[in-house]
Parts: sequence; C-alpha cells; structure tokens
Amino acid sequence: MTSMNRRRVLKAAGIGAAAAATGTALAAPALAQDGVSWRMQSLWDGGTTPQKFEERFVARVGELTGGRFRIELFSAGQLVPANQAFDAVRGGAFQMMKTFDGYEAGKIPSLAFTSTVPFGFPEADQYEAWFYELDGLELARQAYAPAGLHYIAPTVYGPEPIHSKFPIRTIADMAGKKGRFVGLASTVMGALGVSVTPLPTAEVYSALDKGLIDFADRGDLTANFEAGLAEVARYIVHPGPHQPTTATSYVANRAAYEKLPADFKAALSAAARETSAALRQHILVADGKAIESFRAKGVEVTSLDEADVRQGRTRAQEAWRAATKNDALATKILDGQTAFMKRLGLLG
Repeated sequence: MTSMNRRRVLKAAGIGAAAAATGTALAAPALAQDGVSWRMQSLWDGGTTPQKFEERFVARVGELTGGRFRIELFSAGQLVPANQAFDAVRGGAFQMMKTFDGYEAGKIPSLAFTSTVPFGFPEADQYEAWFYELDGLELARQAYAPAGLHYIAPTVYGPEPIHSKFPIRTIADMAGKKGRFVGLASTVMGALGVSVTPLPTAEVYSALDKGLIDFADRGDLTANFEAGLAEVARYIVHPGPHQPTTATSYVANRAAYEKLPADFKAALSAAARETSAALRQHILVADGKAIESFRAKGVEVTSLDEADVRQGRTRAQEAWRAATKNDALATKILDGQTAFMKRLGLLG
C-alpha cells in the first residue's frame, strides 16, 4: 500500500471518528442493485493459517449472498497499523475488522472479558456457549455500541501455551519471574506474583533470547514454532492457564452494518460461526503436530496439575473483579460468566 493511500485512509478515519462522536454516520457502503462492497482488515499477516481462514470467511459470505455481498480482505497493517484499526473502522475508513477485544480493554473494560478469561473457561465450547446460549453476544454488542461499532460474532478456539526458559511445574514457580503477558492476562498474572512486561508480539523472541524475560505468552503453538521459540525457550506449559480459551471477533462500523439487508447480516453471522468451528478443529490437529515438532527440538512440554489450576482460578477472581474498574456493563458480564462457571463446577 502506498503512503499516499495510507494517508487517505488515516484522514478518513480521523474525520469519521469525529463524526462518530457527534452521532453522524459518514462511511456506509454503497447499496446498489449489484450488491454491497466492504473492506476488512484482519489481525493476521498474509499467508498465515488464520489469515487463510479469514479468506474462507469472506468467500463464504459471498456464497451465502449469491455474490451480492463482496468483502475485500486485507492482512494486518495493510490499511492502517493494527493499533489504529478500532478508530479507522469507527470512523468509516473501512467497514470491518477482525480484532482481539482485549486490545481495547483499557478504553472499554467489558472487552477484557470477551477476548479471554485467564484461568477461566478451560474448554472452547464452554466459552462459546456463553456467547451463544447465554447473553454474551448481546453484552458484547452493548460494549461496542457507544463507539459506533457493531460486534458481529466471535471466533472461539483453544488455549495458547507459555514458553519458558525454566521449568514450570506449579503456578507458584512463576512468582518473582519476568513474564510477557497482555490484556487481562497481565492483570491476573501480576496478581499471582509475576513481574509482567507487556511486549509486542514481534519482540518476544528477542526478549527471551536476551534474557529480558523468563517466560512468555505469544500465540498458538504452530505460529510459535514457526517463529523459532524452540531455540530460545526449552520449556512449554500447555494449556497455558493465562489463556485457556481465546476469542477474536468480527466488528463492523455500526452505520454500515445497519444499512445491510437482513440476509446480508445473517450471512455475516453464519459465516462467522462456521469459521469459528473450522478454525478450532484445525487448531486441535495442528497443536498435536506442533508439539511433536517442539519435542523433536528438545523442548519439554508439560501441563499443570488440574487442582493447581483450580486454586489459581479461585485466586484470579479478585483480579477479574479489579479489571471491571467498577464499570456496570463489565461487572454484569463478569457476574454472568462466574455464575456459569459455578454451574459448570469450575468455581466453588
């Protein structure tokens, strides 16, 4: 993308953000007889596995609408830097993004709980049930609405690992060590005695290599193997209790979304849920292959004792509560999630 094009996108984002603040919708897509065209920026780099699933998502939307709803997909940073996507979509520079809600939890406390709950739901199906069978979807939409955005649906999948330079046998082993975590995980791990450093993903390898951190969250097992973490961290804890389940999300400019016909909205929802299941199943298979690859490099892969994780879940509740920042909606979300965890037998 040329610098001139990027300047135009950023200019549009700035103008649109100001309009969103005043309740004016600027950038709804053209609804013409031949359909609708949107642009979407994802979280992922081009050619990566999760980006290929976003390609499947936009293709499926096209299929479900007979080609009348076209979404042009861009990889991370192609339109705007990842940390500017929220404001760009809000302002109408483009209509849709794939995001990790936790990135915006500093502005919107509720979003800390719609991305992952450290020491929370251990099974992806449990977390997805909160969205679809309880009131998670509606609450996520309430969280985004004041920003002029519409939460469409999550992509829910399994755990991410912890990569470490030292063996971790218990949660207590992490206390006093330097760890890289972000979002709600940084709050929870800090409460458990970890010296937290919220480094960008791109800096994790070098920070481990140089000894700036002792252990780290980074991404899924396959991506971390491809990034070379076997060379700089000889121990893995999987599943990582900091992120037992993960949700990324499809989020649209609300004015653009509201102009869509009902069947186009339904296509977005259906394609999103199909993508969630497909990616989760892919990761289940890919994780096993990645673990074999790590072990072939001499990396030790272990998991924590279930009783230890349960005790950590109990201790994490205070940090969860602090992360609500006494926000009414965030508190309602957390109360609902903890009530569900109790019904599932995860909390006493």
